[in-house]
Amino acid sequence: MSILEATPGLLEALRGEMTPKFLATQDVEGVPNVVPCVSMQPADDQPDTVFFGNFLLRKSIRNLERDARVGILVITPDLKGWVLRGDFVEFQSTGAYFDRQMGSTLLRYNSYTGIRNAGIIRVRSVERGFVIPRLQVALDYVRARLASAFSRTEGGEGVLVPWPVRQEFGRMVAVKVLAWIGDDGYPAVAPALSLQPAGERSLLAWWGVYTHPAPPAGATVATCILTFEEISYQAKGRWIPGKRTGAILVSEVYAGGPPLPGGRIA
Repeated sequence: MSILEATPGLLEALRGEMTPKFLATQDVEGVPNVVPCVSMQPADDQPDTVFFGNFLLRKSIRNLERDARVGILVITPDLKGWVLRGDFVEFQSTGAYFDRQMGSTLLRYNSYTGIRNAGIIRVRSVERGFVIPRLQVALDYVRARLASAFSRTEGGEGVLVPWPVRQEFGRMVAVKVLAWIGDDGYPAVAPALSLQPAGERSLLAWWGVYTHPAPPAGATVATCILTFEEISYQAKGRWIPGKRTGAILVSEVYAGGPPLPGGRIA
C-alpha cells in the first residue's frame, strides 16, 4: 500500500478541487517560500505522486528548478490536515496531467489564463496529521490577540506591513500557514491559524499543541494567508519565539494573486 493510501482521508482531501493546499519551496540561499497550490491533485497512475498546475507560481517554479525539496500542507474545511514532504520530478507541457489540470473547475472558468505546464512531485513521507478543534482556533486567536498587545518584538527593525495585508492577517476565519527549512534541509510547514498583526511590522501567533514543532529562534520563515474570498499574501522575516507565542519580524511582503502575483509590495 502506498504512503498516500495508507493515510486515512488524505487522498480524498487531495482530490478536493477547492481544498486549501500549500506548497513550500526554497531558493538557493535557503529562504523558504510558501504559497497556495489548490490545483494539486493525486495521480491515479503513479503511487505517492501528486501534480499541480503552473499557475501564478512564478517564484515557486524558479525555486523548484534549483532545489527539488518541497513541503506540502493540506487542510480540509473541517480543519483536518496533513504535512507532507516530497521531491519535485519534472514539468510536463502535454499529457494526462496537463489535460486534467486544464479541464479542472479551477482553470476552466478562470478569467486570466491557463497553465504553462503541470508539475510532478513524488511524496516521500507524511510527516504528521492534525485535527484542530474549532473552539481551539477561537481560543488561540484570542490568546494571540492579547499577547500581541504586549509584544515588544519590533524596535526599529522590519518593514512596514501594508494596511490591507495587516487587515487580512487580522481575520480569524482564514487559512494561515508557516514555513521554514527543517534540519533535514526540506521545507517544513505548519498551520498558524492564530497568526495576526502585532503592531505595524510584525505578526504573532499563539503556538499551540497542533502547531508543534516550531521554527528555531532566529530562523528565516515565510507565512501565507488564503482567505475564503481567495485573497492571498505572503510575508517573510525572522522568527522570534516566546513562551507560548512566536512572532515574525517582517522583512518582505508579497502579493499572492492578480494583478501582481508574486510581486513584492513591501
